[in-house]
Amino acid sequence: MNETILALMNENPINLVKLHDVIAKMNTVDIAEIFEELDKEKTIQIFRLLPKSMAADVFSYIVPEKQQIIVGALTDNEIGKIINELFVDDAVDFIEEMPANVVERVLKNIYDDKRQLINQLLQYPEDSAGSIMTTEYIALREDASVREAFDTIRATGINKETIYTCFVIRRDRLLVGVISAKALLLARPQDRIGDIMDANLILAHTTDDQELIADLFKKYSLLSLPVVDKEQRLVGIVTVDDVVKVIEEENTEDFERMAALNPSYEPYLKTKIFKLAGNRIVWLMVLMLSATFTGSIISHFEDSIAVLPALIAFIPMLMGTGGNAGSQSSTLIIRGMALGEIQIRDILKVIWREVRVGAICGLALGLVNFARIYLMNGKDAVMSLTVTLSLFCTIILAKSAGCILPIVAKKLRIDPAILAAPLISTIIDGTSLIVYFSIARVILHV
Repeated sequence: MNETILALMNENPINLVKLHDVIAKMNTVDIAEIFEELDKEKTIQIFRLLPKSMAADVFSYIVPEKQQIIVGALTDNEIGKIINELFVDDAVDFIEEMPANVVERVLKNIYDDKRQLINQLLQYPEDSAGSIMTTEYIALREDASVREAFDTIRATGINKETIYTCFVIRRDRLLVGVISAKALLLARPQDRIGDIMDANLILAHTTDDQELIADLFKKYSLLSLPVVDKEQRLVGIVTVDDVVKVIEEENTEDFERMAALNPSYEPYLKTKIFKLAGNRIVWLMVLMLSATFTGSIISHFEDSIAVLPALIAFIPMLMGTGGNAGSQSSTLIIRGMALGEIQIRDILKVIWREVRVGAICGLALGLVNFARIYLMNGKDAVMSLTVTLSLFCTIILAKSAGCILPIVAKKLRIDPAILAAPLISTIIDGTSLIVYFSIARVILHV
């Protein structure tokens, strides 16, 4: 369908009637994707072709760069209509991405109550439940009947983000329960909401981290989650579409940190070159300087190397294998903590498991390594044994470090991904050299 739209856009002259008819039958998300491939002129032209009933919905899915182009081409009255029709959380997302001059123009052209809600959400800490929630939900009174509940849903549901789950409150807005649309449909009209609601609440507070919110959605398979203030009063809800974005952001951030990158929240092809470089330089500098530790170790054992230069040949293999072993463990531990499978209190269990895993891996690799070195280096059993023992010890140490550091980071409230692959590899490089040359001195007497 996207190809059809682009083909119609390239016709000369453009058949606007046909283009309008095709767009009107499309899904709003698919329409939004088309804008990514259009220039400024066609972006404005296509948006003006959208049916009024679809314009705000499509706008919420358009990338910020195109949103800014569209807003720049609209009149103040048109801007007001679009933003007023957006759900509050989508309006907040839009405003957070816009420059100050655009934000000022948008805010002065929307309803006062909408502006107040937007300003309220903007005051919550970044990446908190309050910053991603919406205030557009169905609230039912505890003492209302099912019949009255349906009247409320019919009267206000059209402007709410979800009606599949309704939230039960008292007159002081204290959250006391939730009730699903299914439960309402199966209940009798005269039943009291307070008698059929689910009082076993799963909720979040406005200051809770968004990563915790994502964990709750995954754990309980939620479609929406109520958010309360310090007095347990209902102030908003988080819906699953916002949590999907959070999970994507958190996963991206972890991957980038594990690859020694400062997190970037912009698409790769739309990020400026200097920003891409800036995100990498800091960690590259840290790792480069930390590598001097490895160099100082080699310098310390210069006498041993001078006596037996063949020792140098096995350094890359030991460092590489140790780094890989540590990265394997750290990746699994970070994933386990992210999914809630591993807690800080499990550190001793995790270490014991990784030590045993390291011993098995070290034994398997050591046997192969011994045979390889023995056959390829003049059948020197002593040298083969030295390297093999070093490899065995290095793998155990690497597995141990790979599991300990992320858990310690979590305990210190540092992102475990920061201590992942690159940093662990640097630590293991130095450790493996110390182990290698220490064993060589004992066995080879160098």
